[in-house]
Amino acid sequence: MSEVVDAATAYFGAAGPAGPAELPELLALTLRERLDQLASGGLALAEWNEAADAWGREADGRYRACAELRPGGPGAAPLRLGVKDTVDVAGFATRLGLRRYRHHPARSAAVLAGGHGLATVAKLVTTELNIGIGSGCENPWFPLIDPAGSSTGCGVAVAAGICDLALGTDVLGSVRWPSGRCGVVGLRMTHDPAAVRGMLPLSPSMDAPGWVARTAEDLALLAELSGLPIPRAERHRGLRIGVVAEVAEGGAEPEILDALKAAGEIFAAAGHRVATARLGAPWGLRGAAWELCAREAWEGSLVWDGRIAEELSESTRRAVDSGAAVDGGRHREIAALMARTRAGVGELFADAGVDVWLLPLDPDVPRPRGATRAASSLVTPGHRDYDREIGYTPVASFAGLPALTFPVGRSADGVAPLAMQLVGRPGAEGMLIGLAREAGRAVGVVGRPQ
Repeated sequence: MSEVVDAATAYFGAAGPAGPAELPELLALTLRERLDQLASGGLALAEWNEAADAWGREADGRYRACAELRPGGPGAAPLRLGVKDTVDVAGFATRLGLRRYRHHPARSAAVLAGGHGLATVAKLVTTELNIGIGSGCENPWFPLIDPAGSSTGCGVAVAAGICDLALGTDVLGSVRWPSGRCGVVGLRMTHDPAAVRGMLPLSPSMDAPGWVARTAEDLALLAELSGLPIPRAERHRGLRIGVVAEVAEGGAEPEILDALKAAGEIFAAAGHRVATARLGAPWGLRGAAWELCAREAWEGSLVWDGRIAEELSESTRRAVDSGAAVDGGRHREIAALMARTRAGVGELFADAGVDVWLLPLDPDVPRPRGATRAASSLVTPGHRDYDREIGYTPVASFAGLPALTFPVGRSADGVAPLAMQLVGRPGAEGMLIGLAREAGRAVGVVGRPQ
């Protein structure tokens, strides 16, 4: 080899950083096992933190999940939190996914108030202003699959074992998509304007905090221990689960329909009543959710452009500017539809005779990276395959409902995770976590090499 190649190999290493890596033994422990060993003295806190810090550096080098990564230190809390870089954390810069912009908040976002027993170790990668395309992250356990979504770093950091819990934001699926694509669990909270103070607003009508954990079991445990506003898991017997009928009529791929059927069978075996149920009006309003997001992002840009002083990528600018096509009349029409939907959402569940909706995360099996190339992150009317591209995640977003995505298996070729969603009434997060925990016990951990 030449002197240049020798020097480069010595610097970067003989092997490239990408691709799955086996977690160190301590990091492979379940969250419950780790805490039990720490409590019993079988594992020293300093030993755990040293291993976690070393792995965090290695994993971030491989998967590029962090905009900023800090060591927990020997005496740090044993639970590690990462926060999306459009959410303010006192002591960290907020960069909004931009190359040059940053501000240094005096206080953390409202949703982080009251948390304890957690070491905040990272600000996590996001796309430009929540709306750009491409994050630069690599998927830890499904390397062919793009992690997707603006809360990309949240899904990647949790799947990689850098963080136990990540806080992101979810508008149309921004927490749920990367969670589903990385084989982990993502929870969108009930829409509450007070809960998003200290977060970059993209679409104030639909913005919501979202939490990512490796499994529903971990999420349930973190809800108990962290002091954060994550409802505790609720165990119910004989819940009425409505498998959304429109999914089978809307062109979902056979493999997705098979996974949906398997998820229903898991819940039926656990003692719940599972039946097909029609979603109705919210199904037809999924496109309106995309229009609303585009309009509100465009309105927000009238403020952003004067503050960030940065040239946005072409795809980000195209997405933002698409909102100008949603004129004032259409905006008012969509807002009225949203108000009626949210006012009647309780009746919607009652009339269908269900407690929760069950539907896939997406109509398609996740495609390998590069299989499709979108010009914009926002789907607009007239887009090729519009009915498929608007997807299923806007159902919860438009109605302001909590939704949780959880893995149910792998694609037939093994390269992609398959994920489902549970959608509940406002405030039903605990019920959703409880159901996902039942599914997780039946399915096992999906996000690991086989």
